[in-house]
Amino acid sequence: MQLARAVLVCLGITLLVMTGGISAGAETHDEIVLGAAVSLTGKYAQNGLNTKNGYDLAISKINEKGGVKIGDKTYKLAIRYYDDESTPARGTELAERLIKQDGVKFILGPYSSGLTKAILPIVEKHKVPMVEGNGAARELFTKGYRYIFAVLSTSDQYLKPAIDLAAEHAAKLGKTPDTLKVALAMENDPFAQDVRAGVLDDAKRHGMQVVIDDQLPPELNDMSVTLTKVKALKPDVLVVSGHEKGALTATTQIDALKVNVPIVAMTHCDSAQLAEKLGKAAEHVFCAKQWHASLAYKDDLFGTAADFAKLFRDTYGYETPYQAAQSAAAVEVFADAFSRARSLDLEKVREALASTEIETFYGPVKFDAAGRNVAKPMVLTQVQGGEYVVVSPAEWAAGTPVLPRPSP
Repeated sequence: MQLARAVLVCLGITLLVMTGGISAGAETHDEIVLGAAVSLTGKYAQNGLNTKNGYDLAISKINEKGGVKIGDKTYKLAIRYYDDESTPARGTELAERLIKQDGVKFILGPYSSGLTKAILPIVEKHKVPMVEGNGAARELFTKGYRYIFAVLSTSDQYLKPAIDLAAEHAAKLGKTPDTLKVALAMENDPFAQDVRAGVLDDAKRHGMQVVIDDQLPPELNDMSVTLTKVKALKPDVLVVSGHEKGALTATTQIDALKVNVPIVAMTHCDSAQLAEKLGKAAEHVFCAKQWHASLAYKDDLFGTAADFAKLFRDTYGYETPYQAAQSAAAVEVFADAFSRARSLDLEKVREALASTEIETFYGPVKFDAAGRNVAKPMVLTQVQGGEYVVVSPAEWAAGTPVLPRPSP
């Protein structure tokens, strides 16, 4: 059985490499080939699939609309994929392969900050532009790299709306912002530790007291020790970041152990399918999101955010995670830069990316000197009746936050 599964995985990877009729050379006279090493196996497989689906949907839509016009010539887009197996070493190897052996000139990012960090030195060494939508750690943008452009908000901003919401509604908990107690349970990886740093900064800004600051190992299978401390110290806010596994483990064990915290906020709710899988246990959990289908963003390619969500759901048969939306936006940003550069010269495309200032179905995109998108805010949703309802910031809210969270 294991041998058969391995053969199927290999076959799948081979088919991915052949997708789009890519021949031995990375670029034909009428085709621009983007390269992507994404996680199709390993711990990030689900979000690797979300990433790939977002890329593929954007490629399909751009090509359906005639492709990318560069000067007097029109090009179709294609992607050469490899499976990085959710490991940095494999990702580094494949980035080198895409650029040196396959001749790919333009890279789409992998899933996760760790894998993005691993391939950045390769991208920089070869001066190949990369647009990415799934590496959010601050450290990616503090090393002086010139060829990374990220459409998403950085990870230190993920749970800022949750801390701000707690301060805004402290009176509902019978407190003031500076008397609120906060507990943190964070996976010890670059993304979650950046989330932690942002929460600590935001809690300090409001004068809140951090009573638990647990840094947990990867593969979060058990949070009972942390949750026992939560029951004893009774924080007002519990924030959790540990990718999909962390969100599922935390929500399951909070329910099973009957842990009562007025505000519970976490990352990766939608990619974990928290509401769909855990039902009542997930009710009234606050979830950080880069994007939501109810937001009033739109563009000429996909239409509104809701239009994109419907197209994704109709194409792939499941609700749209924000990881897929930001991946599609990364392709859209590349296509816009190609057109404005009026060239496929690497430096001209890089300069066009650096000067990007566009509105997309995913939100506004404008890069600072480090390649961060400084135009798009995070939003906070709450699971209400099995749906992820945007409750903050106020200008985007589609519903009213319920707090304190009803006792289990």
